[in-house]
Amino acid sequence: MLKTHSCGELRAEHCTQSVTLAGWVNRRREHGGLIFLDIRDRWGVVQVVADASSAPEVHQIAGSIRGEYVVQVMGTVQRRLPEAVNPEMPTGEIEVLASDLIVLNPAKTPPFEIFSEHEPNEETRMKWRYLDLRRSRLQRNMKLRHDVILYMRNFLNERGFIEIETPILFKSTPEGARDYLVPSRVHPGKFYALPQSPQQLKQLLMVAGYERYFQIARCFRDEDQRGDRQPEFTQLDIEMSFVERNDILNLVEDLLIGMVETVSDKQLVARPFPRLSYAEAMDRFGTDRPDLRFGLELTDISNLVAGSEFRVFSATVASGGRVKALVAPGCADYSRSQIAELEEIAKEAGAKGLATLGILGNGEIKSPIAKFLAGDLLETIQQQAQAGEGDLILMVADHPAVVNEALSALRTELGSRLGLANPSILAFCWIVDFPLFMWNEEEARWDPSHHMFTAPKPEHIALLDTDPSSAQCQQYDLVCNGFEVAGGSIRIHERAIQEKIFELIGLDIDDARVRFGHMLEAFEYGAPPHGGIAPGVDRLVMLLAGESNIREVIAFPKSQRAADLMAGAPSEVDPAQLSELHIRIDLEK
Repeated sequence: MLKTHSCGELRAEHCTQSVTLAGWVNRRREHGGLIFLDIRDRWGVVQVVADASSAPEVHQIAGSIRGEYVVQVMGTVQRRLPEAVNPEMPTGEIEVLASDLIVLNPAKTPPFEIFSEHEPNEETRMKWRYLDLRRSRLQRNMKLRHDVILYMRNFLNERGFIEIETPILFKSTPEGARDYLVPSRVHPGKFYALPQSPQQLKQLLMVAGYERYFQIARCFRDEDQRGDRQPEFTQLDIEMSFVERNDILNLVEDLLIGMVETVSDKQLVARPFPRLSYAEAMDRFGTDRPDLRFGLELTDISNLVAGSEFRVFSATVASGGRVKALVAPGCADYSRSQIAELEEIAKEAGAKGLATLGILGNGEIKSPIAKFLAGDLLETIQQQAQAGEGDLILMVADHPAVVNEALSALRTELGSRLGLANPSILAFCWIVDFPLFMWNEEEARWDPSHHMFTAPKPEHIALLDTDPSSAQCQQYDLVCNGFEVAGGSIRIHERAIQEKIFELIGLDIDDARVRFGHMLEAFEYGAPPHGGIAPGVDRLVMLLAGESNIREVIAFPKSQRAADLMAGAPSEVDPAQLSELHIRIDLEK
């Protein structure tokens, strides 16, 4: 080894010891005959002193060194003078008096200052990601990610799980998002698909008798990017045989509670995690991934305004729509421009507009629609919405799905704007009792609410023939701070039920047998009842690290446009490669 100690481990008890260090020059400072170098490695930073009086050659070399040079230092650990102690540094009581200094590799001036209070823009960071990764925040995030995955592996190993890798090259099957396709040279005109998840394979492992499987699985989906989504991502894939829903929920709760307490300083709001039905979550929060760090629940006021003179409300209710309210505490005196900002958020979520009631006190109401809400209706709305003096009531009237989406977006905005979403806490909750299907208006068919392998509730199987819209499934999602961090279900393990689901979602049975014949056949060879779940590693680490984007916890992420700016991917390839694959590029002009 080129070092005897890491830069971060030296303390007062090492004084008088001869040490050899190696790392990067974090900073250089000159004070007459003394040059101070802060040397950094992954474990920390230590101050090195080059003294012209005791080691002139070392002092001369130190004078030529610049930031990010890679160096090796030999010297003796000594205490700093009392006035020079730096309590902000773990190594702040000591320094290393250099007796030899070797430049292992010089460095060009980086395109941005590695350790600066001013963060470079994201495009610059992505282009020089290997330099960005030197920054202490990113290094902390990568270490946290390692700790999370190590905890997961140890936890599951202790409970009888076996880690099994599944293929990256698999078959293209409809699973909700676009596949990334890989052409086959050996089979001209045919393609592999990168797995959106190991869903089918982990179910086949249950048929194979492994009973408790897990994998830190790489998954690929060609979908539009956002802060919590990447083209390639990592999930903890878990599948178990002979289990019921609560077995899986309890296992994952134990895993996450222990993990949070072990690897982070975040505080859990509640344990065990609350369980909300899908219907309750949508009714109270307008979303199936509610942020429970704060209240601000929605209130249905449709029954109150059905007969009001405000036609937007009454006509909406008459046509089968809903009117819901959300209280913004202390915002009654919002200006027109501030209300316009909120209205724009509602419109972006699909609403046609936003009605407001500002409760100013002394019976005074600030609202353009107050004159249409006659009699005691204003007071009744305030009481039902539990609004008080100084509050602002936000109301949306529309189709129930639009109302929920708009008010959920406003709720999220207010939670952030009013400082209600405490960043130091984690509010987990389970969402259960999902509908088995969602009606697809454009295609005039049923879509699975989760995926096509999710089992209906046993008592709802008969509804598949009579009333699919009322059938619920054995799906469960885990939500934390407004993000879905895990999703799973009890699976279908009988061929007849699986074929019935294919039929209901409009998948021709012959086509289904071509695409999923391996699954259907496997179910006839003694498939056990089984279920699983897949916590998202990237999102969990993002929340534990206090980041707002998963790119901050992935070593080499793609940009918002799904591009690798560092390597220049995706890129054109040599025509000879395309020829081997029997592929011709035909781009529209």
